Amino acid sequence: MKYEINEGTLAVIPTERNKSKVLEDQGEYIIENTPFEILDYSCKYFGSSYEGRKEGTKAILNINYKVPIIVENSRNLIFFPTNSPTSDDCMWISLRNIKCVTEEEFNSTKIKFNNGVELIVPISKRTIENQVLRASRLDLIMRNRKVNEK
Repeated sequence: MKYEINEGTLAVIPTERNKSKVLEDQGEYIIENTPFEILDYSCKYFGSSYEGRKEGTKAILNINYKVPIIVENSRNLIFFPTNSPTSDDCMWISLRNIKCVTEEEFNSTKIKFNNGVELIVPISKRTIENQVLRASRLDLIMRNRKVNEK
């Protein structure tokens, strides 16, 4: 099954080899692709590629690692990785659907989404907040560019 990231996608989480759990605002799905493959397919579905989106973000934000990706610009579908995108345990989180982030025990973080779904990630709160900040900067820059074009 091919899966396109959409406005309701909250997170794409690796499960077992070459499979992912996709959390959506109305449920969850097991997809027989890695999170990276889902992200790349979604970028291509919306007319670009992961590499093209990554290079664009690198140029805009002047960063080189754990780069947030604009999957689709007009709907502000921006996702950020929890780890290196090439890592088997990298999750992709939707910026637009995050309500809050709280610190948990054992260097982990709880991400609460707007619909009340909670996701515990084995990453420090500081790291997640840094990724949210990067993705938010990207979102702000792109929104300002849209406004200035009119």
